[in-house]
Amino acid sequence: MAHNLPGESGASGRMARRFGTLGVRLAGLDPTLRGMLWTIAAGLIFSHLNALLRVLSIQLDPFQAQFLRYLFGCLVMLPLVVRSGLSAYWPKRPAGQFARGFVHAVGLWLWFAALPHVPMADMTALGFTGPIFIMIGAYLFFREPMRWDRWVAALVGFSGVLVVVAPNLTGGGGHYQLVMLASAPVFAASFLLTKSLTRNESTGVIVVWQAISVAIFSLPVAVLNWHPVSGPQWLGFVACGVLGSLGHYCLTRSFHVADISATQSVKFLDLLWASFIGWAVFSDVPSLTTLAGGLVIAVSTLWIARREARTRAPAGR
Repeated sequence: MAHNLPGESGASGRMARRFGTLGVRLAGLDPTLRGMLWTIAAGLIFSHLNALLRVLSIQLDPFQAQFLRYLFGCLVMLPLVVRSGLSAYWPKRPAGQFARGFVHAVGLWLWFAALPHVPMADMTALGFTGPIFIMIGAYLFFREPMRWDRWVAALVGFSGVLVVVAPNLTGGGGHYQLVMLASAPVFAASFLLTKSLTRNESTGVIVVWQAISVAIFSLPVAVLNWHPVSGPQWLGFVACGVLGSLGHYCLTRSFHVADISATQSVKFLDLLWASFIGWAVFSDVPSLTTLAGGLVIAVSTLWIARREARTRAPAGR
């Protein structure tokens, strides 16, 4: 079951008020639908972040880009911490925050290590195994219900991804494909740890300490691969800090209000956002298989959203 922290106040409340109007509108919706909308918003934000990081990672070392992305996540949120005081952002479970940060950093190391060696289509297919690992973990560790409709939506969404990427799969990544595949369950573990932290911590605290802990763990590898950074690149990392913080805020809010397994089917919409941004920014023209797969993903997302709303409606009346 989803755990809500009644009336998040203090530092987290101030961050939440920046989403004031949106939050009021969302409050009247079904909790699972709210969780899906937060997840969709996170995916849209992360798609823009990934496009920007792709540009910066080409110009700089990927491990350096990883560190600077989270360093600027810390700097972007620093005014909120200074304004409210460190005590307002001090976690109830510091060890849990650093454990989550370390696991997430390990996933990032695996991902970036394989990134230069794995074709984009293969990378997409391997990355979208994440929701399956998350649903399995949600059942094993949180005893969330293994409802058939959630699994159907996830599998149909994944089939839509395969429609897009299967014609271009090359198998040319060699053992690096296994390295990238290994990152998927690691990221799933990171998100499950986040879900666990939402039982005791506010959204703002989790987002701030993720940035701090991942930056700390990423620093040693970044130092070993450091290159000079230009003015425009520094500005790009400022934007990364803003986008990353907003994305993780939305994702953590979804974990607060809904079962994590209920929101995983909508993550396949990320492929649509990525395809559109690839076309707009990198002139990657979507193919017919991309459009067909996108339609399959959209249908599965709409279907599970209606199923979740109908399932919860009787209990809410």
